[in-house]
Amino acid sequence: MTLAIRRKRVGSLGPGAATALAGDRLTIDIDALQAFVAGRDERIEAVHVHIAAPGESVRILCAKDVIEPRVKLAGDSPGEGTTLILDGVAVVTTGPIVGFQEGVIDMTGPGADYSPFSSLGLVVIEIEVRAGTPPHEHEAAVRAAGLDAAGHIAAQCADVVPDRTDDLAWNETDVDAALPRVAYVDMLLSQGLLHDTYVLGRSAIEGLPRSLDPRVAIDGGIVSGNCVSACDKTTTWHHQNNPVITRLLDGHGKRWNFVGLVLTNVPTRLAEKQRSAERAVALVRELAPAGALVSKEGFGNPDADLMMLLRGLESAGIRTVAITDEYAGPDGDSQSLADTAPEADALISVGNANAKLRLPPMDRVIGPLPDVARLAGGYPHSLGDDGSLEVELQAIVGATNQLGFSSLSCREI
Repeated sequence: MTLAIRRKRVGSLGPGAATALAGDRLTIDIDALQAFVAGRDERIEAVHVHIAAPGESVRILCAKDVIEPRVKLAGDSPGEGTTLILDGVAVVTTGPIVGFQEGVIDMTGPGADYSPFSSLGLVVIEIEVRAGTPPHEHEAAVRAAGLDAAGHIAAQCADVVPDRTDDLAWNETDVDAALPRVAYVDMLLSQGLLHDTYVLGRSAIEGLPRSLDPRVAIDGGIVSGNCVSACDKTTTWHHQNNPVITRLLDGHGKRWNFVGLVLTNVPTRLAEKQRSAERAVALVRELAPAGALVSKEGFGNPDADLMMLLRGLESAGIRTVAITDEYAGPDGDSQSLADTAPEADALISVGNANAKLRLPPMDRVIGPLPDVARLAGGYPHSLGDDGSLEVELQAIVGATNQLGFSSLSCREI
């Protein structure tokens, strides 16, 4: 199996008479995109499309998912054929709150420093669903709308000349047997409480743990359906650009032998967590790695799943490093993880999600302003009279993402 990635950089974004890419400027036919998205799902009452550029005084509220525009030019399945990617731009879905754990994206100011999305041109799809739509149906409608919009935008640019093409090779590559063998375990939140992830169209509750070609994972094989805290939510964009996978593929056959990806889920019941961890460890052991990397999504009870994995892998003689964020209280003095283990001796921290921030007012706000008080990381008096916000870092989308996108860490005090 081969996968060719064609990349075209988008340097600027704005409204236009057609959705098209001329040079590095992407224009969006806003009326046509609104009609396209609204016509795809009878659960949608109305769609409003907005444009937000890096550095603009814009705040996006109740952001649900972020998706990179991509389209298949050849091949039908993730991980094979040819995929066109529009770099430097993303689709963001927003609208009235579904679950309280949605977040904020600021395009400028101190909040912009904490989110990878403030540096992208954003096509914001604000969606109103029909009254009485149940929460899970609400989430599904918004999720599908974001994917449809991103695919539609990329499809209008299918004929562009790419800036570069990358041929991603993996298990068909001959590798020096002396190189260290490394495996990767990606924990996908999957609890059925608006805490869901989808693998090849199926809920991660079903059929996991499993091994998966890493190229499938970054080529649209994993889609977010999560309303977890915004700071460590793994959006669809994060899955598409998973830096652990891309770095392991880059060094494969040169610095290490990337022997495989294991996807595991994060159930709700203790017995299910234990079974899932045992099965994931068994799959990793079949790959016979010397070391492993583990990433997770969410906090609280997923910390227990992480520790079960670390205990199992280390007990099997597999040296393991894990990426996690922390919830150590605003002052940093509280216990930062809900569970721990002696084997957890190589943890990479991506920041304290409880740290407080004051975000200045913005000239333009997209999304439902009254819902700020209901966001995880917000509180009833988060919104100031002048339009400023006081929130915890966990309210900012991607601030402590546990795939390692941020530059945050923690220090002992």
